Amino acid sequence: MKKVLCLLLGILFFIPVASAEEISDDLAFNSKSAILMDFDSGEILYRKNENETLAPASMTKIMSMLLIMEAIDNGSITLDTEVTISENAASMGGSQVFLEAGEVYKVEELLKGIAIASGNDAVVAMAEKISGSVSEFVNRMNERAKELGLKSTTFKNPHGLDEEGHVSSAYDMAILARELISHEKILEFTSIYEDYLQKNDGTSTWLVNTNKLVRFYDGVDGLKTGFTASAGYCLTATAKKNNLRLIAVVMGADTSDHRSSDISSLLNYGFNTYKTEILYAKDNTLGTKRIENGTMETTDIVLTEDYVKLLKQTQAKPNYSYNVKVEGLKAPVKKGDIVGNVEVVDESGNVVDTLDVTVKEDISKASVWDLFVRNLKMVTAGKVLIK
Repeated sequence: MKKVLCLLLGILFFIPVASAEEISDDLAFNSKSAILMDFDSGEILYRKNENETLAPASMTKIMSMLLIMEAIDNGSITLDTEVTISENAASMGGSQVFLEAGEVYKVEELLKGIAIASGNDAVVAMAEKISGSVSEFVNRMNERAKELGLKSTTFKNPHGLDEEGHVSSAYDMAILARELISHEKILEFTSIYEDYLQKNDGTSTWLVNTNKLVRFYDGVDGLKTGFTASAGYCLTATAKKNNLRLIAVVMGADTSDHRSSDISSLLNYGFNTYKTEILYAKDNTLGTKRIENGTMETTDIVLTEDYVKLLKQTQAKPNYSYNVKVEGLKAPVKKGDIVGNVEVVDESGNVVDTLDVTVKEDISKASVWDLFVRNLKMVTAGKVLIK
């Protein structure tokens, strides 16, 4: 009995204890690759084969939607712009919203068809509208991928149907999703669970979101599913709770239920483990600086964006200070213009971040008369003249 007991103790002694990272490898065990990313910082909170090159299926439409949103932002189209459906667009197979050649729809309607129902016909119609042809649109997709540093991504089409060499990775999809979500308007479409597309003949097509987590996971408001026989079940999802927005990607899951459960597992881990703190809000005044030749003599300096820090749930809010570095302000200057930076310093005096700063309000250039009146007042008050 003693020998058996010693043998058992010896076996237990040599069994390795799993680390937190090793345990977390089970978060997406149904999927070939996965990643969990903090939206604000881009910090990776979990990874599994995140750079493996795989077919992205309809997650391809994340890039297509990004180009659509950028076209809206630059004014080349609006949500009310009308799009005539071509024979090519109407002939697209796979998931579709059953558009017919010659029909006319607004961009907003087609964007719903893409974001909610993953319509291949709708995305081809938008590609032709924006770039003149699908091939030119795909060229722009690949150019944009390079601009974003997506090293594992090559697009062959705007919809994601299987095609040789049409590949991406979980990491690239997370980066792409982060860029798309920066256009917050898109979440108004991707968060819709069901809607109707009103057809030109008076009938309607029922649109149901292919991302079931929009309905069944609190906080999920996007982003895009994907499935083909070779890609398996894929999903890029985003959710927000208590100012913490996460991006989760899984690729190559074996069933739609498993991709949803893997995404849920990733999001649960993220929300249970991390939190965000707004250390400095973008509207908080960091200092006041003199501005030369402006309609105002001084201006308040503020951040261009909130300074948000990702922390563990058990971690206390850090005690930081800051140094504002703004030199030679001259009017005119607009709110949003980068006029300098602020160094964020920890308790040991180390610079932990450098952030862009701007002015709190637009300041026009003062006229000669404005400057004359101001100098006259200064003289009357017995003060030194200013320029």
